[in-house]
Amino acid sequence: MQRTDARTWWLELVGFAVAFVAVHAVLWFLTSVSANLPLGDVTITYRRWIETGHASGFWVGMDGDWVYPILAIVPMAAAALGGVASIGTGWLVLMVVLDAVACAFLWRFRGLGVRVVWWWLGFLLALGPIALGRIDTVATVLALVGVAFVASRPAVASALFTAGAWTKVWPAALVGVLLLLRRGHRRGVLAGALVLTALIVLVDVLYGGAAHLLSFVGQQTGRALQIEAPLATPFMWAAALGVPGAAVYYDQQILTFEVSGAGTHAAAAVSTPLMAVVVVAGVVLALWAVHRGAHRVEAAPLLALLFVAALVATNKVGSPQYIGWFAVPIVWGLVAGRPSARRFLPIAVAAIPMALLTQVIYPGFYDQVLTVQPWILVVLTLRNALEVGVLVWSVVAIVRLGLGARRAPVPAVPAEGRMGA
Repeated sequence: MQRTDARTWWLELVGFAVAFVAVHAVLWFLTSVSANLPLGDVTITYRRWIETGHASGFWVGMDGDWVYPILAIVPMAAAALGGVASIGTGWLVLMVVLDAVACAFLWRFRGLGVRVVWWWLGFLLALGPIALGRIDTVATVLALVGVAFVASRPAVASALFTAGAWTKVWPAALVGVLLLLRRGHRRGVLAGALVLTALIVLVDVLYGGAAHLLSFVGQQTGRALQIEAPLATPFMWAAALGVPGAAVYYDQQILTFEVSGAGTHAAAAVSTPLMAVVVVAGVVLALWAVHRGAHRVEAAPLLALLFVAALVATNKVGSPQYIGWFAVPIVWGLVAGRPSARRFLPIAVAAIPMALLTQVIYPGFYDQVLTVQPWILVVLTLRNALEVGVLVWSVVAIVRLGLGARRAPVPAVPAEGRMGA
């Protein structure tokens, strides 16, 4: 590296470090001043779980059923190492450190000449305090670090995706992408996932948690439509218009706000089958595209985006932190070579307003969502339309990739800047 290049590199690094600190300072500040308790899950729910474990020896996920996979207890307990009373501060410190780790691993990767960590930093700022205030941050960071190893060490990438899945389930879809499209390395991908899973299961069994290890699988099956979910949008408008039976209510068991009314149970029931159909269709389309000659390096992030978009857009749960999941396939697409980066650029741009609208909804004006004020329902509808739009775009992009495969040249991308599949 020449002296001028080295100086430029250091200036950019220092500039990014300053921006990173500034963005996370803003997010930290917002968690303390925003209405509607954006850190409430940590300071109330996570704290109660850890307090119960320390006080009575009853640990969720090991001594009783739990809504999360067992690895999620680790960051919660780590955040309370300085005392359960200060778990909120401990959690924020831990999340900032994890974000810094992800940036360190992704620093060398560029999309269209720009370091992708700059985009991620802007995305975090747009998403707001919820970007730090939930367990999803841990799973997202693990998955982002996994993306950094997709091309060079797929077994490591698979292990990191699996660790994310044992924290918040959804990164399991990324392991599926590698198994489907990482040609020649499927044994390594499978080994990475199985070895880590075996270690987690072994530790859990040794601590007596075998009976509750998979309890998280059935925790969401009986719930109704959460008010922010795209499928709930028509019913929220029905409640705003005073349609008899349509109303927002609080589910004491699930601890979330849901919407009632004619058709809500049917919509909730169709959610999971619809998600399954979309996922299977995505797999079929991706395999078809690859069979026609599409480059796996380009198909993989598109399939990852389709999976994530399906998990969000067709879900009967619409928690705001789910929007953070989109960062992983978008980063993957931006670093998978110039053709992929150009293809993902519109989605990377669209994700910023989608995140910003989410921050307006929660924690910004969530109280007005609960009282179904029309103006905030417009914001909610626009955000949900973007989620569905990303899903439709990913399907169309895979189809176009397949249709143009036979005449597309092999992308000439330096090995250092490409994330293969």
